[in-house]
Amino acid sequence: MLTPMQVRLARTALGLGVRELGAAAEVSPSTIQRFESGIGGMQTRTLEKVQVYLEREGIKFLPANETEGPGLRLKK
Repeated sequence: MLTPMQVRLARTALGLGVRELGAAAEVSPSTIQRFESGIGGMQTRTLEKVQVYLEREGIKFLPANETEGPGLRLKK
């Protein structure tokens, strides 16, 4: 599952504002803003919509392992 930091970093890497990501992923911008700030969670289905969009735009999400936290990479 994506973390708030991963979503924020991915959005920033793509040069998207909260409103732009919300419109593209069909998610309320306020939902994205609350999630990224850690104020509120996001339903699994909603988070999947955000993840699918970001991955389609070139983000590869990396899971945490024993020595490193979760992250992301830009696809070529």
